[in-house]
Amino acid sequence: QVQLVESGGGLVQAEGSLRLSCAASGLTFSNYYVGWFRQAPGKEREFVSVMSRSGGITTYADSVKGRFRIVRDNAKNTVYLQMNSLKPEDTAVYYCVATIRAAMSQSYWEYDYWGQGTQVTVSS
Repeated sequence: QVQLVESGGGLVQAEGSLRLSCAASGLTFSNYYVGWFRQAPGKEREFVSVMSRSGGITTYADSVKGRFRIVRDNAKNTVYLQMNSLKPEDTAVYYCVATIRAAMSQSYWEYDYWGQGTQVTVSS
């Protein structure tokens, strides 16, 4: 079965950095658009970033543009989210997602597979 397993979350001070990783198994990774969503307590799920199958095209939410960078390694079936200049408002559970059917979607319902989530907490 398909599994997406995130790691790398934690507690960091404002302006710090974290790198999230998501290891995929049970699917032909290079066929999938992969990305990240996040959800803060009491808020809706929010699109963060998505990357094309080859890695040549990326999209970011305006709130993270210029601070976050998504990278994929198809040989390792892994997608990363490098997060720099973190802010307290970035605090959330971050989810790795994958879909084969919706190109570069920013809508959570288009994603078939989700990881279990990893907590990121940014202190001020």
